[in-house]
Amino acid sequence: MPPHDDDLTRFASEGAPALPPADRKGHVEHEGARIWHASYGAGPPVVLLHGGLGHSGNWAYQLTALLDAGHRVILIDSRGHGRSTRDDRPFTYELMASDVLAVMDALDLDKASFIGWSDGACIALILAMMSSHRVTGVFFFGCNMDPSGAREFVPTPVIDRCFGRHAKDYVRLSATPDRFNSFVDAVSLMMTTEPNYSAHDLARIRVPVAIVHSEHDEFIKPEHAAYLARSIPGAELIRLTGVSHFAPLQRPDYFNSVLVRFLDKA
Repeated sequence: MPPHDDDLTRFASEGAPALPPADRKGHVEHEGARIWHASYGAGPPVVLLHGGLGHSGNWAYQLTALLDAGHRVILIDSRGHGRSTRDDRPFTYELMASDVLAVMDALDLDKASFIGWSDGACIALILAMMSSHRVTGVFFFGCNMDPSGAREFVPTPVIDRCFGRHAKDYVRLSATPDRFNSFVDAVSLMMTTEPNYSAHDLARIRVPVAIVHSEHDEFIKPEHAAYLARSIPGAELIRLTGVSHFAPLQRPDYFNSVLVRFLDKA
């Protein structure tokens, strides 16, 4: 059982556990970028989409749990993150959603369930809106779909520890290790100007969706999570107690139990 890491002290000093050897991994060339991906196991496919400034290695605890539950798991580093590259155009969530489809095509993957964390959740829901025939369901954790859903940013020691780990991992993994500051600026610009979807847009979604919100989320308003659940037909609102925006790292067993239950239903 992974120990609790509520203040992210362990994550800051050690990072997430190392990923095991993948059955298949590589890069897909798409829209001026090389998108890194890895595939593990067999069974109903699940794509894990990480948060902004991070990389897919931050899903290490979830990868193990999903493999144990009998799923095929696909990890993707979003463009410019982790082992993936980017070109000079601005980051957009829709561009990153198109990268995910390119990886699925390369893996001959017709459909999958999507687990999205923060920015990754936004990407997953865009796929549900625009490419629903490729989506079995979306586990949407810790994200807004319009600017009104974001809290005013207030630095905390937990956020600082997470940011410090992201900086170290970027230098270790990126093809451009000296460009972390410009990378942060570009991602931050996207976060402050996107997403901008309406209730009408959300009402187009016709796949199973869980809107998952942590009691102590530092970035997303609880009323926004409730609004998303009301606006998406059939969506379920799940509230996680005692954790924050970093629940997959803070209390993996708790987060994973909720995650696997959703996949069993979806």
